[in-house]
Amino acid sequence: MKLRAGYPFWLIKDGLPFSYPKLQQDIETEVVIVGGGISGALMRYYLVEAGIDCIVVDGRTVGLGSTCASTALLQYEIDTPLVDLTKIYGREKAERAYHLCNEAIEKLGKIAKKIKFNEFKMRDSVYFAAYKKDVRFLKEEFEARKAAGFDVEFLDGPTVAQHYGFSSPAAILSHHGAETNAYSFTHALLRYRKKQWPDVFDRTKIVSTKRHKDGVALQTEEGHSIKAHHVVYATGYEVTEMLDKSIVKLLSTYAIVSEQFNQPDYWKNRALLWNTADPYLYLRTTADGRILIGGRDEDFFDPNRRDKLIPTKAKQLEKDFLKLFPHVAFKTEFSWAGTFGSTKDGLPYIGAYKKLPHSYFALGFGGNGITFSQIAGEIITDLLQGKPNKDAGLFAFNR
Repeated sequence: MKLRAGYPFWLIKDGLPFSYPKLQQDIETEVVIVGGGISGALMRYYLVEAGIDCIVVDGRTVGLGSTCASTALLQYEIDTPLVDLTKIYGREKAERAYHLCNEAIEKLGKIAKKIKFNEFKMRDSVYFAAYKKDVRFLKEEFEARKAAGFDVEFLDGPTVAQHYGFSSPAAILSHHGAETNAYSFTHALLRYRKKQWPDVFDRTKIVSTKRHKDGVALQTEEGHSIKAHHVVYATGYEVTEMLDKSIVKLLSTYAIVSEQFNQPDYWKNRALLWNTADPYLYLRTTADGRILIGGRDEDFFDPNRRDKLIPTKAKQLEKDFLKLFPHVAFKTEFSWAGTFGSTKDGLPYIGAYKKLPHSYFALGFGGNGITFSQIAGEIITDLLQGKPNKDAGLFAFNR
């Protein structure tokens, strides 16, 4: 599946920072990770830290799937509001899911520091009402988050205007959030504790998988064999062809990035901004002084239809921004489209799938793909080591 189109800012900015070989021989390992994006890279990080022998394979060049199209806003907020998730699973499980996302942000920051990756910044997050009718919902959501222990403030309209420079009847300010560059982060993770021999292979497409009593045998497009005791699928939306397709709904999303501004601090602390609309609009700044805007999602039908809409969606996103900040001379320099998936409850699918033995899945569906991938790295590493993980059930296929 073609997962993105246009000119993703991160790919233009960073190009191809590192090269990885194509697998040209048969190989054996304890765990093979299929997918060399941010999910596979974080999975590798945790397995390497645990001392588990593993390799990564990707059918594309590393990072050129969904990862380079990611807008990389890191938020603890799941696509399903806390008040709604509580109605589905009860307060304890709903709050735990939110706290795991918050902890994931902190852990990702520590990982970035450990591997000396500098494009990771903690940010406030502002969830603002798109319409006056949303204020009641925001107040209820604020109370739920406050009761759950999050560091949040409720802002009225004048306060939003004073600190953030745009008009909205109300907002929730969360002092929990971050931004990063998922594409560059992926490369940094894949080069962490790199062995003398290659353990990351791209342009290596898997065409068949055979499962037997003691493990799996994967075959590449060029006829090479990978034997492993376990396989972890971190290929995101493409892997749904192996599973029950009803678990995820595919959507197309769009993003634009402005030209550089000399002073891009148009709102307080360069916070992450997103609203209550459906689909929601989201904004952030970049390290080199640009403004990034994303949203205008719609159901995914096929890549060609998605890609033809890029010029129209880019203009709409620019207009969305100018409604908020009419005084800012925004000019789009890069625009692109990507495919992502949403689940019925907004949670990812992590862990084993009973119909496919010796297989684990790290499927960070939704707007929290990067934080979900960190959670998946920890859970699956525990499962591979035979350790209990108290949170695995939250994200299991049979939840």
